[in-house]
Amino acid sequence: METQEEKINVRAENEELHRLEQQVASLADHVERLQQEMAKQSKMLAELSRRIMESSREITAPAASAQTAAAHEKPVNPDVLVIIAAAVSAFLGKKIRIRSARMLQSPYEIVNPWSQQGRVSVQASHFLRHER
Repeated sequence: METQEEKINVRAENEELHRLEQQVASLADHVERLQQEMAKQSKMLAELSRRIMESSREITAPAASAQTAAAHEKPVNPDVLVIIAAAVSAFLGKKIRIRSARMLQSPYEIVNPWSQQGRVSVQASHFLRHER
């Protein structure tokens, strides 16, 4: 037969086990909610990224005429700024403020015919000898 002290110890261990099971269940619920929230934020971030890409394609479409470097820096569309701010805020987990933004010139968009002809001329002037 069990003594009174052993019964008290078993009851205390059962209570502690029950508390631990409740904590584990609670933590599992929290983890599941966090995973759902992360999935939701990932979808939102993917949608924002898609919108940014679409907007940047519209803004940075190559112009038919040659432009100077200063004229090539276009102001950023306010909708794009809102999307960028929302994406960064979602990523960092806190609200951010964009102070300034500008579209940078892509090296592939710069096609100055004089520069291009100069490069062709320099490359063509190199005479490479093949030694046998």
